[in-house]
Amino acid sequence: MSAKPRFYVTTPIYYVNDEPHIGHAYTTILADVLARYHRDRGERTFFLTGTDEHGQKVQQAAEKRQVDPKQHCDEYVVRFQEKWEKLNISHDYFIRTTDENHTEVVKYLLQKLWDDGFIYRDTYEGWYSVAEERFLTDKEYEEGDWREVKRLSETNYFFKMSEFQQQLIDYIHDNPQFIQPDFRRNEVLGFLRQPLGDLCISRPKSRLSWGIDLPFDPDYVTYVWFDALTNYITGIGYPQDPERFKKWWPVDYHLIGKDILTTHAVYWPTMLMAAKIPLPKTIFAHGWWLVGTAKMSKSLGNVVRPLDLADKYSVDALRYFLMREMAPGQDASFTEEIFITRYNSDLANDLGNLVNRVTKLVGRFFEGKLPGNADPTPEDADITEKAMALKAVVDTEVDELKINIAIERVLEMLRDINRYMDNQAPWKVVKTDPVRAGGILYTTAEALRLAASALHPVMPAKIMELFDIFGIPDNAFPNAHHWFEWGFLKAGAPVKATAGLFPRIDKEAELASTTDQKSESKPKPIKIKPEVAFEDFEKLDLRVVTIVAAEKHPNADRLLKLQVDLGGEQRQVIAGVAEYFQPDELVGRQITIIANLKPAKIRGEVSQGMILAADDDQSIAPLVPIIPVKNGSKVR
Repeated sequence: MSAKPRFYVTTPIYYVNDEPHIGHAYTTILADVLARYHRDRGERTFFLTGTDEHGQKVQQAAEKRQVDPKQHCDEYVVRFQEKWEKLNISHDYFIRTTDENHTEVVKYLLQKLWDDGFIYRDTYEGWYSVAEERFLTDKEYEEGDWREVKRLSETNYFFKMSEFQQQLIDYIHDNPQFIQPDFRRNEVLGFLRQPLGDLCISRPKSRLSWGIDLPFDPDYVTYVWFDALTNYITGIGYPQDPERFKKWWPVDYHLIGKDILTTHAVYWPTMLMAAKIPLPKTIFAHGWWLVGTAKMSKSLGNVVRPLDLADKYSVDALRYFLMREMAPGQDASFTEEIFITRYNSDLANDLGNLVNRVTKLVGRFFEGKLPGNADPTPEDADITEKAMALKAVVDTEVDELKINIAIERVLEMLRDINRYMDNQAPWKVVKTDPVRAGGILYTTAEALRLAASALHPVMPAKIMELFDIFGIPDNAFPNAHHWFEWGFLKAGAPVKATAGLFPRIDKEAELASTTDQKSESKPKPIKIKPEVAFEDFEKLDLRVVTIVAAEKHPNADRLLKLQVDLGGEQRQVIAGVAEYFQPDELVGRQITIIANLKPAKIRGEVSQGMILAADDDQSIAPLVPIIPVKNGSKVR
């Protein structure tokens, strides 16, 4: 007999100093949902998450609090552990980079690559960004806008990442599923068109002491990459338990945010290649959660805390919204209005109302006991067939990581069941044909059971509550014999009355309350720059152009390369709008640029102009004409 399929999924390890927000929650809940889907299929599953606990900022935070760095981490890690418990996260292992086992594995891997000649010592002199804790090339320094930069000469250890550039390019081409979605794979290939340098992997203890010692030089600690990324193999037994490691590796999914794509899709694979370890099956980079149209920011005060929503609307309602609202790889928008609308439409109406209708009718006409199935009509057979086919449909979407589409397929099924009840009207039929009315309710309950099964990974607590309403024991799902076959529910089973799984939310009242709270804060006064003479303003040549092509900047995540039609000539303009727009969203749009701005190189790419855009500290809106005009039209 062949072994059961296995599934291994990871989240990034989160920076221990961070306050968990909706972005952290999304990645972790997504991993949890995937793990639960595979467990519900009967597969062996391993789910890894954890925290990144070394580095300069942790050391500085501990010094500021006048505590030992390990004590600082022990106190701060609880914020993640407690929140994941409350959000019903079913991880198999919560790894911390301060774990003794992890420390030993990092040292083992470093020593192995040192012995094999893939790590070398060299003195590097150049610009160092204190804020980003990394060296900058002269080109980066000249073309970028960096904070806290100083000239530094330092001896460090480097990983020969450049040796694996072509091997990685070939692997990405040969394995299209390796980096997903497809447009993220193209981003990485674009990055790899430039020469790949070697990777600095150490810091001298004179500058950073809070880290894992290099085994071949105790005067240095390893810097973030070999420490943090190695957690993915530490957690499954590398190298001490080769059988366990072989059981789980390669990982099925590394789930990451798009901001750490290069780290995971370039640095990590080259490290694995050097260590002769197979590469992950898929690195999946999801988008960001925007608050309205703005990226979350502490300075803007718009960070969404997941437990605030969970406490207000229930954990499972939050889990549902996050999984339902974000399309794979794309950004998604959160507002409380969007949340309540989705909740009322899907959970209160389509699911909750259906449960209420069935339980009330069984209680009213059949003494709270599920009636038996009658001879099926064509309508019964149709809803039965759809319900039986649902699992395969959902499995297909989940295997392609289209969780939002999988949920929509379940909602379509629930709407079909609601329509079936409306059309069959058992509350009317019962007056003349109780047996037929009982058959309608039985068919409805069975179809609902199968649809609810597909939502269990998303809303585990609420779905188990639903099963309990229909008298299903806790241990029945998903392992009970014949669970996914028609007829699991038995006539005479007790059906409990319910006050409602998802009570409807009064949206107007909730939003009014939120608005009242926000209105208490006064807007900040607008600071106007010093006046300029009209003659100075006239020096600017403002023109309307059409964007004919757009792509990611190869050397900067926040920049886009735009090709614009000025009406007789095309130019390249570099714009800092990548956080707010996908390239294909901009093609064909008219915008306004400063056409006579002196050309400049921005991170290695020439920019012949500057786009004009409104910035309210929450979103960026390029200035566009309200009606189409000819390209090159002057703005007066």
